Amino acid sequence: MTTQEIKVYRDLMGANEEWAAKTRDLLAEKDIYMLNLIGSPGAGKTALLEGLGAQLGEKVRFAVLEGDVETTNDAVRIAKLGVPVSQLLSGGSCHLEAKMVHHALLDMDLDALDMVVVENVGNMVCPAEFDIGEHIKIAVLSIPEGDDKPQKYPLLFHESNAAILTKVDLLPHIPFDIEACKGHIKKINAQIPIFEVCALKGDGLAELIAWLSDRAGA
Repeated sequence: MTTQEIKVYRDLMGANEEWAAKTRDLLAEKDIYMLNLIGSPGAGKTALLEGLGAQLGEKVRFAVLEGDVETTNDAVRIAKLGVPVSQLLSGGSCHLEAKMVHHALLDMDLDALDMVVVENVGNMVCPAEFDIGEHIKIAVLSIPEGDDKPQKYPLLFHESNAAILTKVDLLPHIPFDIEACKGHIKKINAQIPIFEVCALKGDGLAELIAWLSDRAGA
């Protein structure tokens, strides 16, 4: 009788869900609130975190997990604020996986934290499909990207618990119908709160910080 090697292919999505569940248990044990920030490259996610840094830090003890394909550029920017940060490199993948996030959390001083913000890999599609154990997803859309993006990428806005429109200071200079954009978002997700922010000037950050602080406290 001849023997043959049997190859086994496991459900990768299923494995991801297992790690996401482990992360939820860990966060519950440590009483930590985690949010997953999702948007395209250049949407202003890191600038938003820089703007939130000092003000949010006065209310909530938080750390950042920076997701990217390569480089530690964004983590260096966050570290300058004195915020605990780790860089997660996907190595080519269009999203962060739950296993990587879980192990990054284990390396943090979780007893000193109330909140963890994950900046996912720049992409409006893949990260919306993958659970990393977060409590909420937040969609980030910048004014230069166009007001029709919620129509083109509805899953992100359907799955998100909040939407942030960034770079609103550019509205006078770019053909972007903000009311139409908000209408597209509300048509997809009627209950979603929408924040209008200019991170560089600090406009709109107070309202966002109050909302995040309330969620973390709850």
